[in-house]
Amino acid sequence: MPDLPDFLFDIGKVLLDFDFESSLKKHLPKDHPAPDAVLQKLLARKDEFESGRISVDDYTRWAIETIGFQGNTADFHHAWRNIFTPNIPMWEAAKIIKNRGHRLILFSNINGIHCPWIFEAFPEFDLFDGSILSFQTGYIKPEPPIYQHAIEKYGLIPENTLYIDDLPANIKTGKAMGFRAHQYDLNNHTAFTQWLSTELPTSKL
Repeated sequence: MPDLPDFLFDIGKVLLDFDFESSLKKHLPKDHPAPDAVLQKLLARKDEFESGRISVDDYTRWAIETIGFQGNTADFHHAWRNIFTPNIPMWEAAKIIKNRGHRLILFSNINGIHCPWIFEAFPEFDLFDGSILSFQTGYIKPEPPIYQHAIEKYGLIPENTLYIDDLPANIKTGKAMGFRAHQYDLNNHTAFTQWLSTELPTSKL
């Protein structure tokens, strides 16, 4: 009898929704002429930050100066973190999947401001058996090396691994690596449950 499939779960827009811009805009000068444009400057270095190629301290100093942030380092980190809300339907699904004996692994592009804080703020993450977090690896999705790292670290068999992510580029690489992948839509959780019932016909959520 084959082993139960493993699951790889993205975090953002899968397990947690987030609203990055509105949280940081509260700390911009009230007369800032182009708040959207300046926040895009932060996102321009997001990949560098989430891959761990720039430190938390260096990124924080640069970001505060770049956007004219009205506050100190602690204020910036609070604003950076105060963006998440749980996606309850997916958490309920994850609990059911876990209770049925599957191994659950987080697989996320994420940075050193959000981690390990996020696991303290949301103790539900204790449900997971392991994690691949981009800032600890030197790579980000959809770069193939981070997928290979996940395979090697957890002994994954791609064709026996179900991978859930919200971004099409990440899903494309996942499928190229052999994973059974689903592009998740926060506004259409039913599509996920239907996909899962196809992948695991004996498993109903």
